[in-house]
This record gives sequence, structure tokens and C-alpha cells, in this order.
Amino acid sequence: MDQFVCDACGYVYDPAVGDPDHGIAPGTPFEALPDDWTCPLCGLGKDIFSKV
Repeated sequence: MDQFVCDACGYVYDPAVGDPDHGIAPGTPFEALPDDWTCPLCGLGKDIFSKV
């Protein structure tokens, strides 16, 4: 699965890890994240992320 990086702060969303602190289970692809999911570091939306 592809990783995605926040263009604002550099946070990398890794589907293998997910975002368990925000209820996103490991194995969740970026495309399956809820529309209201935001970067855990800077709070910006999915539209700010680019494929690594």
C-alpha cells in the first residue's frame, strides 16, 4: 500500500500502521480514510497529502 505525506508538516501516513490514536486501524489504505480525517500533527485535511 502507498504511503502519503502531508505537504504542510511532513507527517507520513503509513497504511501498515494506520492512525490508531484517531481510530484508524492498521491496514487502512489512505483512500479509505474518512473524508473528515485530518493530519494528526497539523490538522489539515486529506487534500494536502501527496503520494510518496
